[in-house]
Amino acid sequence: MGEIQRVTLDGKNYVLLSEDDFEDLIDGLKADAILARIAAGEETWPAELVYELWETDSQIRTFRKYRGLTAAELAEAAGMSEPDVYDLENGKRTGDVDVLKRIATALKVDLDDLAV
Repeated sequence: MGEIQRVTLDGKNYVLLSEDDFEDLIDGLKADAILARIAAGEETWPAELVYELWETDSQIRTFRKYRGLTAAELAEAAGMSEPDVYDLENGKRTGDVDVLKRIATALKVDLDDLAV
């Protein structure tokens, strides 16, 4: 960190630092907040999963495999049939919001994580 100057203007104390130092300070605070969320138990995803989610034609299939579930296990957890899971994964049908919410819950992801 560079030089920090302390100044008083109109009876108020201020700290003057370079823009680069200010940005480093803000970046550090953001990093601390992220680390605190992780320490509190927030899930993080490996880069490989994130890349796969960008490239996949089925977020449902990608998350299902990441969670180590078979289509039958996901179907049971979401209260639907195994063929319906395969149809959703293969784009043969689209699920309504209720179905997608149940799948998201079963996969332990947010509903918007399943959006294409």
